[in-house]
Amino acid sequence: MISPELQHVRKTFPLLSDHNTSTINPRSIAADLDGTLLKAKLSFPYYILIAIESGSLLRGLILITSLPIISFIYSFISESLAAKILIFITFCGVKYRDIQGASRALLPRFYAADVRRDSFQVFDRCERKVIVTANPVVMVETFAKEVLGAEKVIGTEIEVDVRTKRATGFVTEPGVMIGELKKVAVVMEFGEELPDIGLGDRRSDCEFMSVCKEGYMVPKDHFASLVSPQCLKNQLIFQDGCLERPSSYIIYYSCLPFRFLLYPFRAYFNLSLIEGIAKCAYRRMW
Repeated sequence: MISPELQHVRKTFPLLSDHNTSTINPRSIAADLDGTLLKAKLSFPYYILIAIESGSLLRGLILITSLPIISFIYSFISESLAAKILIFITFCGVKYRDIQGASRALLPRFYAADVRRDSFQVFDRCERKVIVTANPVVMVETFAKEVLGAEKVIGTEIEVDVRTKRATGFVTEPGVMIGELKKVAVVMEFGEELPDIGLGDRRSDCEFMSVCKEGYMVPKDHFASLVSPQCLKNQLIFQDGCLERPSSYIIYYSCLPFRFLLYPFRAYFNLSLIEGIAKCAYRRMW
């Protein structure tokens, strides 16, 4: 139960640039992931990676075609509902061990290449580090603990069928970790020793930031400097053959319909070209 004095939510918080790093190191911190510790605010590209690696190419294509609907729901209806649809399409029917394998082997490389320097410096100075995210815990836990040095990840838990060991596509209670649920989870995790610092990047993060002793908003910055992967906690060795950025999957699948449309013209052009070359060579021979 949250005490009455914690029910009040502050509407505005200072920017991260206002944080005085010269003071004594804070003991604890609770921070969001997407848009806060990571430069990218959207986690959709990482869902694409998981959908293809643990599922199939068809699943990835379905996820990409559903992006306009998910974006509309996220912007105008409900952030939580949009996250549930995204999770359902990505994980429904996929073996849980395949999800774990893809999350451990593939995602850390891409996450590590997108860590913001300013927010990570504040995060890394703290003794107790907790990440609060709407992403499924299975997706980010390996990266958060082994690369960022987080003690715990508070996030959304996906439902797994006990008999088949496959994800059902739904989330377990209390639901998608957004807004008030983040606030409740932080209070339950820290108890009376609430976090010294809370970091977030969007309005829904104000809920859990309001129970922290200090709260700072991380502004969107396309030119924000990144932490070199060599400066992170763990040096990971990645398999070859992975695409350089998650957005490459989106670009590739977005071009597929146009490739199919252009195929007859390409075939006609190639056949005409081959025919012309053959005729030219035949004339030269005779």
